Amino acid sequence: MIKVTKLNGKTFRINPLLIETVESFPDTTIMLTNGRKYVVKESESQVSTLIKEFFQIVGLLGRRTLEEHEDEE
Repeated sequence: MIKVTKLNGKTFRINPLLIETVESFPDTTIMLTNGRKYVVKESESQVSTLIKEFFQIVGLLGRRTLEEHEDEE
């Protein structure tokens, strides 16, 4: 699970395996595979980093791959 913040300041956790899209409108909106949408304070790139870190922790993304991707940004 990744921890994100609603616009009202309350934090909550989302299962990154259910995330379909992350977009900025300009607020960051996370759309889940079940159609639910969440608007969060974190930027699109911050959410992307949280997702990558989660996949790394559960063993779906190697550390080297994450570091190489961060170097590209």
